[in-house]
Amino acid sequence: MLEDKTIRFFKDQIELEHRIVEAITRSLKTIRNPVAKQVLRAIAFDSQKHAGIYNAAIALSSVTPALTDEEFTRLKETTERHIEDEEKAISALDEFMKGVKDEKIKFLLESIAADERKHHELLKKVVELIVRREAITEEDWWEILWKNVPFHGTPGG
Repeated sequence: MLEDKTIRFFKDQIELEHRIVEAITRSLKTIRNPVAKQVLRAIAFDSQKHAGIYNAAIALSSVTPALTDEEFTRLKETTERHIEDEEKAISALDEFMKGVKDEKIKFLLESIAADERKHHELLKKVVELIVRREAITEEDWWEILWKNVPFHGTPGG
């Protein structure tokens, strides 16, 4: 069970993440540069994701419902398929970037590639935990939730 102080911190962070999303959404109405717009959208999306992860962390302080056999199978198959897709995306990006000379384009593609690598590692960890389904601990779930969160998804992060 999480301490009240920890839950309060998570709730405060959720409010902050929501304010970030609102501020970025307002500013997007006046920005015309497509690169700046997409970078800000990515940051807003990550802030929404972070708020969801904080909510999940709060939920983990109570009993986490077990997966049914059907959910287990579906999650395992879906995750394994996504791992294959991430591998393809990483390979394609790495190969394509070898020929990119424009530093601005390269920066954006490197940001995407970094995200794809983080996704790949996260998905591999999920599969590892699913395979040893009976031994998933709260510590395992915390590692999944927080391992790559601090700078995930933001260009240059």
